[in-house]
Amino acid sequence: MKLIGAHVSAAGGVHNSPENARQIGANAFALFTKNQRQWVAKPLAEDVIAAFKARCKQYGYTPDAILPHDSYLINLGAPETEKLEKSRAAFVDEMARCHQLGLTLLNFHPGSHLKKISETECLRLIAESINQAHQQVPDVVAVIENTAGQGSNLGWRFEHLAEIIDQVEDKSRIGVCIDTCHAFAAGYDLRTETATEATFAEFDQVVGMQYLRGMHLNDSKGGLGSHLDRHHSLGEGEIGWACFRFLMQDNRFDNIPLVLETINPDIWRQEIETLRSFIPA
Repeated sequence: MKLIGAHVSAAGGVHNSPENARQIGANAFALFTKNQRQWVAKPLAEDVIAAFKARCKQYGYTPDAILPHDSYLINLGAPETEKLEKSRAAFVDEMARCHQLGLTLLNFHPGSHLKKISETECLRLIAESINQAHQQVPDVVAVIENTAGQGSNLGWRFEHLAEIIDQVEDKSRIGVCIDTCHAFAAGYDLRTETATEATFAEFDQVVGMQYLRGMHLNDSKGGLGSHLDRHHSLGEGEIGWACFRFLMQDNRFDNIPLVLETINPDIWRQEIETLRSFIPA
């Protein structure tokens, strides 16, 4: 089954996000469990946790259809000790919040070397950060999101993802979320079904399809290899519809959250319906 949704608002409390997902006809969703632009948030209240779980159950959202995203401030590969420790503590808190909510996935951007340490050292720090988080919080899978490769961000090449995974001790608790805009901006062609198939064949060879735990479905304002992280509405950017049609018709993308982060929430329901129309009868 295709689990299609969007990154919905959790304004007023995380317990509002399942309702917001239902409003757009989604059977999957993403959310922030706290303000993504602040380091610290007050703990989740018991009544909020209970309401979130009850609404997920009411609307049929199981943990494998929900892909929470961590704070943008976190850098698990930070070269400075103080920033690294702060990032690691915040990441553990994000994992703990997921665990409290009964969620099993946490999507995050891997990290940046800030041109102060080597790529290899930065990737090692990221893996070490994940290992430490795993030791402190049970069950939650760390899901690395590929990046567009802007600035000193790592994770834009499939080899970066593979190198992190290789150094994670518990392979059952590490996964990947492929953002189509980021992949395209990083140089992986998705403009035709043939190109998309070739890109995922390369992903399978370098990383392994068994690690794909979710996707962000976004068109791209920037061109192929532009390293521009600029999302667009589906079919309106440089990628076009062929890629998304391919994803809907390939059962390797079943049973993982396929999440829109496109730029116009007013048409999310329409985009979801169009994606569903591509699914073979």
